Amino acid sequence: MDAAKMWGEEPYYGLGYEFDLQWYLTDEQKDLQERLIKVCHDVIRPEAIRCDETGEYPWKSVEALAEMGLLGCIVPEKWGGRGENHVGLAMIGETITRYGCPSTGVIYMMHMAGLAALLYRAAGNEEILGLLRRLDSDVMVGSASFTDPETGGHFWCPKISGVEKVPGGWKVMKKASFTTSCGHAKWVVAQTTSPDFDGNYANISDFLIYADEMKSDPSLWDVMGMRATISGPVEIDTVLPENRLIGAPGDGAPSNDEAVNAVAMIMYGGLYNGIALSALDLARRYTTRRRHAQYGQAVSDYQITHDTYGHAVIETQASRFFTYGLCQQLDRVTDNGDWTMYETSPEIRLRTPYIWWGIAAKEKACRVASETADSMFHLFGGAAYSRRQEIERVLRDSKAGWIMGPTNEVARGIVGRWALGGYQAVDWWNQKVNEGLLNSELGKLDAEGKRAIIAKLNAELGEKG
Repeated sequence: MDAAKMWGEEPYYGLGYEFDLQWYLTDEQKDLQERLIKVCHDVIRPEAIRCDETGEYPWKSVEALAEMGLLGCIVPEKWGGRGENHVGLAMIGETITRYGCPSTGVIYMMHMAGLAALLYRAAGNEEILGLLRRLDSDVMVGSASFTDPETGGHFWCPKISGVEKVPGGWKVMKKASFTTSCGHAKWVVAQTTSPDFDGNYANISDFLIYADEMKSDPSLWDVMGMRATISGPVEIDTVLPENRLIGAPGDGAPSNDEAVNAVAMIMYGGLYNGIALSALDLARRYTTRRRHAQYGQAVSDYQITHDTYGHAVIETQASRFFTYGLCQQLDRVTDNGDWTMYETSPEIRLRTPYIWWGIAAKEKACRVASETADSMFHLFGGAAYSRRQEIERVLRDSKAGWIMGPTNEVARGIVGRWALGGYQAVDWWNQKVNEGLLNSELGKLDAEGKRAIIAKLNAELGEKG
């Protein structure tokens, strides 16, 4: 049995280690988890409360993560990091949101998503390798700027973007609707269409952009929850040197499949499982201490509380098993999360076969977090509205994951189409014509309507020569 879980100088008020999946962790990861819980107690949790009230960016929390060497935790040791694996990364995300701050967790997730794109093509690029070595020492927090105002949760389809080859580099143009750490990130990975773009949105490329090369407006971020993430719009219109292209033109799609998706989706799982656990912990503290004098019982003594709480525990643990199980498999196939393999085998695809599992982990964790926070909120009764109890903040924060890209509705649609029709049925970049639907709609037209369609198509063909 593991030692008792502590919260400062006191035993932890929430679920103990007997309800944690400690057998997935190495002794080194357990030690890291314990130290991170202490940092959450001392720094990140107080900052979560303060920044939720003020809307400020949680710099003290980000700096605390850097002091622990966590901004570069998945960077291979040969490139200056600790070489953490997928299980360890999910544990870190879960720990940050459970004991510390959901906003800081999302900041960390988007930093890691951008970092994954860099690691995928770091070999041979001295600009990227130099950045990797100073992630923690210089608190180089980054982000991923993929979202597009016109395509919403389908973030892999950058409609309002473009790049041109110019002497000595690249002219990059990009608008992103939501970029976490807007106005605070020191770098981002931005995804655009490729220099030779011909209308096929599978032909996309990634670029490394520094803070002084983009415009942002963090003041537009005024929201219900996740207030400290500062996820505002970003605009890029700049000329970059050659080495800011990450990999080769067109590497964006395989990067999404092999790197960004794998890291972002398991981080979604870890983060939102942590938020569900935070709600469970707060409800345990409240219901075991709040007593009804007229009955001589605590709220935790009632059968309805047992049923509600037990259901939430079971659902949360199922989601955690899903995430950790996927992480363990990714570790098996990548030699424990090694990113240096692409140095000698750039075309290798070891994480890609698990795309749908990652999307499912995201959907399940975000759904469970929202539902668990809801049910725990009700166990507090009227006290839930008090900021002092913290459950109202956790409830607000729990809602964000469901609508973050891919939204849970989009995620379920992807998994459903894939399961029913195979991978090609997903049609990521909207390339396949639904001939059955097309013919059905054309059949509704009268002769005049059909002639109008023919004229329109002939005009388009004439324009294209």
